[in-house]
Amino acid sequence: MGDDRAMTRRVVVAMMEHETNTFSPVPTPLERFGRGGFGVPTGAEVVERFKGTGTGIGAFLDVAAEAGMEIVSPIAANAAPSGRVAAAAYRTMTDAICDAVAAGCDACFLDLHGAMVAETTDDGEGTLLARIRELAPDLPIAVSLDLHANMTDAIVDNCTVLVGYKTYPHIDMYEAGQHAGRLLVRMLAGEIDPVMAWGSRPILAQTLRMGHEDEPMGPLLELARRQEVEGLLASSVFGGFPLADIWHAGLSVVTVADGDRTRAEEARDQLLDAAWTEREEFVFDSRPLAETITEARRLAAEETGDTRPIILLDHADNAASGGTQDTTAVLSEVLAQGLEDVAMFGICDPAAVRQMTEAGVGAEVSLDLGGKMDMPAIGRKGEPLPVTGTVRALTDGAFTVTVPMGRGTQTDMGPTAVLQIGSVLVVVCSRNVEPWDPGCFRSVGIEPTAMRYLILKSRIHYRAGFADISRRDIPCNGVGVTSSDNSLFRFENVRRPIYPLDENTPATPEYGPAPA
Repeated sequence: MGDDRAMTRRVVVAMMEHETNTFSPVPTPLERFGRGGFGVPTGAEVVERFKGTGTGIGAFLDVAAEAGMEIVSPIAANAAPSGRVAAAAYRTMTDAICDAVAAGCDACFLDLHGAMVAETTDDGEGTLLARIRELAPDLPIAVSLDLHANMTDAIVDNCTVLVGYKTYPHIDMYEAGQHAGRLLVRMLAGEIDPVMAWGSRPILAQTLRMGHEDEPMGPLLELARRQEVEGLLASSVFGGFPLADIWHAGLSVVTVADGDRTRAEEARDQLLDAAWTEREEFVFDSRPLAETITEARRLAAEETGDTRPIILLDHADNAASGGTQDTTAVLSEVLAQGLEDVAMFGICDPAAVRQMTEAGVGAEVSLDLGGKMDMPAIGRKGEPLPVTGTVRALTDGAFTVTVPMGRGTQTDMGPTAVLQIGSVLVVVCSRNVEPWDPGCFRSVGIEPTAMRYLILKSRIHYRAGFADISRRDIPCNGVGVTSSDNSLFRFENVRRPIYPLDENTPATPEYGPAPA
């Protein structure tokens, strides 16, 4: 190795993110990983689009620049959650990363999710990391992961340091990437010797019980932070993604210590034991839909002086958990009960957008809204809602995220329209987008703070941009493949027993080896 190479390390920086809902009928081709009408960013475009953004890859780019590294950026792929990733898409993304590694590098920074399931593997991230490790057995690899990662041996065994988000909504994506990247830089400098320990408990925790400001997840994340303050290099709690019917779905912990494996194992066990004690709190109890809409009407009628909107969470059809984003049960009940001054985001229905675009702004249209996708995994056919309304806006659906979660990235809703049905404004988009930034309303001319109610197809991420401008949120048990009702889903591959599917699950069941 020449002097120049010795002074300047070459680092591969890439992103491959997807949270896979194996019950979702929404397909996941490579095109889903693109944004703004363009393909998946590669090469120099990765730096152009993600430098300075509040993302894990944005942090990795900054850390690499701080360390004076030569940056190679083969791909930055991120798709909204949906069904299994198409085999061709997975191969394209992993080939790009592996080809860059094979060309020669001194380190690798990977912004991954941890819950990717492809048509060819149930462990998208672990399979990628194992392939990299075959190419470069001694390559230092830093990984940042989502709080909803489903951890595997292949992930932990084939990287050097691993750090997960400690917030949901994920407002610390940048901090997690920065943390992982800086640990690897310190290791390269000979300052630390990272060793990792990981483990899981048989808890299929529900997403609505994982908010970082709520129990039971909040105290676990605080304990992980304290462990880091007390000297652990990193401590990460992963709630897991429960809508992936794969063997290793569930809650886990990864700890990183400086040369002291025993310390890492003790910290891991402390967190896992605390999680197991609170396992019942990881289950969300739903109420009947009509009851929750009636409650919203009552709250709005109260004279409290607080004029902020009440949020109705259509959480069973959350786009960021793999929902079709086209079910209309909550909207239908709101219309039936006569709620007024309502804005909804949103229904994903490209056909309806085309019909409204042809009609033009100001036109009255009658159409079948939503319900275009069947959901065979839960035995439901699509149920369009016949409505008549006025087209109030037409846009290209693009806006820039301003909240900490993904700050500076571009959101692409695809061609988008606003349909007014009485005093209900419905944003109808052409791509699956979860509403966590108020730009989803403001970009189409709706000021969310001026409304009495907001219907959001979201679970927890909405808090990133709406928590400070809303008066109350009410979970509404609509229809969709992101429901919190476990009885709707047929789990065939997840390891058993597991709580709460199996009430008498022990803390450490005797499982056989995970499927290859």
